[in-house]
Amino acid sequence: METKQKKRNEVPDEYKWNLDSLATSDKAWKEGIDSLSSKIDGLSRFKGRLGEIQDGKANTLLECLNEQAAISEPFYRLYVYANMKLHEDANETKYQGFVDISEQMRIQLMAAESFIVPEILAIAEKDESVLLNCIDTTPGLELYRHSLMDTLRNKAHVLSPEIEEILARVYELGEAPDNIYSMMTTADIKFGTVKDEEGKTIELTHGRYGAMLESYNREVRKEVWHTYYDKYWYLKNTITTTYSANVKKDVFFAKTRKHDSALNAALFSDNIPMEVYTGLIDTIHEFLPQMHRYIKMRKKALDLPELQVYDLFTPLVKQIDTKTPYAEAVEKVLASLAPLGEEYVSASKAGLSNGWIDIYENEGKRSGAYAWGAYGGHPYILMNYVDKVDDMFTLAHELGHAMHSYYSWKSQPYIYSDYTIFLAEVASTVNEALLMDYLLKSTDCADLTTYLINTWLNQFRSTVFRQTKFAEFEMIAHRMAEEGEPLTTEALNKVYRDLNVKYYGDSLVLDDKLDLEWARIPHFYRAFYVYQYATGYSAAMAFANRILGKTDMSSAAASEKYLEFLKAGSSDYSINILKNAGVDMSSPEPVREAMTLFTKLLDDMEGRL
Repeated sequence: METKQKKRNEVPDEYKWNLDSLATSDKAWKEGIDSLSSKIDGLSRFKGRLGEIQDGKANTLLECLNEQAAISEPFYRLYVYANMKLHEDANETKYQGFVDISEQMRIQLMAAESFIVPEILAIAEKDESVLLNCIDTTPGLELYRHSLMDTLRNKAHVLSPEIEEILARVYELGEAPDNIYSMMTTADIKFGTVKDEEGKTIELTHGRYGAMLESYNREVRKEVWHTYYDKYWYLKNTITTTYSANVKKDVFFAKTRKHDSALNAALFSDNIPMEVYTGLIDTIHEFLPQMHRYIKMRKKALDLPELQVYDLFTPLVKQIDTKTPYAEAVEKVLASLAPLGEEYVSASKAGLSNGWIDIYENEGKRSGAYAWGAYGGHPYILMNYVDKVDDMFTLAHELGHAMHSYYSWKSQPYIYSDYTIFLAEVASTVNEALLMDYLLKSTDCADLTTYLINTWLNQFRSTVFRQTKFAEFEMIAHRMAEEGEPLTTEALNKVYRDLNVKYYGDSLVLDDKLDLEWARIPHFYRAFYVYQYATGYSAAMAFANRILGKTDMSSAAASEKYLEFLKAGSSDYSINILKNAGVDMSSPEPVREAMTLFTKLLDDMEGRL
């Protein structure tokens, strides 16, 4: 492990992504931004005219929707380019400027198009059949049927054109907490140094934190965990203020749009029934005794008098070599995807070989991993790969996101090309499940098998149980704000401690610093996102079982059905897309099925120890 992070210009180009599909250069980006500005202003010529209907045809509405799409498509390529250039190195002030310009233009676009939805609703104000008839009789408008029907669904929450324009402009202010938190924890925060297993002093970073918590040396784990959390503890008042502002922003927009709560507003946008969210929490509560059992098993396996939170990540198999260089990870991930067919594997391999991925950590680079991109370009993957097996699973995960985008963009028109957040974690987790199956089947080493099963159990712990805990925390925090309770550090810490007691049981020592874990979760600035990791994981287990031939459906038929799911984009509501593919998330059964698998894996692990 290197003792000091490389600067961006010290990383070889072969390990960096190529953003040419978004913008070929900074100069091209600026030219694109300049050309779009006047086009955005040009949308105003449609204002007040969308209700023009002649001979039953709404040609003005069609022209406006087509022009809106023609502006949005290239804009979002430029928007993503600016953000991804900043994510390469947050210290690069030029790209901070690019992001600011992009964000201002996004607000400009939102404001310019803010009249469209209210005017569409005005067409159907007295009689929805007027709009339905226009869709049937106007050549080209059929493409927008699902989008227009969704607009009608939003009728009660759309305000006057004047207020919609104001809200669009206020949106930029609402982004401030997220932007402040991101810059503070990416560009400004420095964790200092720690000793690695060889006694070398190294700089602690977001990327190294996770890797070093897997150390077999407990003193290393302890120092890393405390050093990392000490920094958040030092910044706790600033972070609390930032998070509180973000929650209040969510509540403001929800109330302004006449939703019962911020949670209702978040679920409404994707037409997700409330029982999906609350049902997830209720079902996981039923299986918390299995989580407590897992914690007890880990304490016993590690032979510790007390189990600390920094003991949750280290392998239960002593001194097994889990180093996985990037090239080896790519080979294994691609092999594991074979059940999805040659086309899927070939497209994945081509992408990873042709500038889709930014592999290694460098100074100022955004922490963690993600997949992103924009229609008309190709998907991209950001990694901070440090040669551990978890990173191989992260690669499979993000490649699943990328291939979901790849198929959606190929199969759908621009307006339906993006899948919803609710579907986002399904494809990524299917890839992880296929990789796990491949690794277990391709080894006869008992220790490695035990290691992998424990890795799978940890995935359940972190992706299903932990994300559901996060979801419950978000629900409580927003409810507190809605009821006028102050969101102080002490109040939020108490909520989080109570949840830790509930989810982990009495076998884990709850260090006071762990009460502040909520303060280091960037997803909390995209409210009510995290529950979808747990629902997505559950849906993915159902898909994976079929693809691997573990049900009555043939593997080939299951793979074909799954690829249809990947191609669906947002052409229907998320719940319906999953239901059409055979997974009904409005029922608790997929979550129960996943929890049954967790219990079986736990049985297997206890038998091995």
